[in-house]
Amino acid sequence: MYTDFLSLAMVTIIGLLAGTAIGLFIGYIMKQQRSRWSDMTGREKAVNIALIVVCSAICIAGLAWRFLLK
Repeated sequence: MYTDFLSLAMVTIIGLLAGTAIGLFIGYIMKQQRSRWSDMTGREKAVNIALIVVCSAICIAGLAWRFLLK
């Protein structure tokens, strides 16, 4: 399997963007977000960060499986 740098970069960046959007949307639905970062409690911040990291990892893995493993 040969994969060039541009393909890896695009899968990573698109996965990060999609995962961030999905994670923030899930946090909004769960009412774990406030209008300002400083208004959020430590637990709400941790939940949002965890959602973003997990959703980004899932999106990157899914895109890599779909487009890089032919």
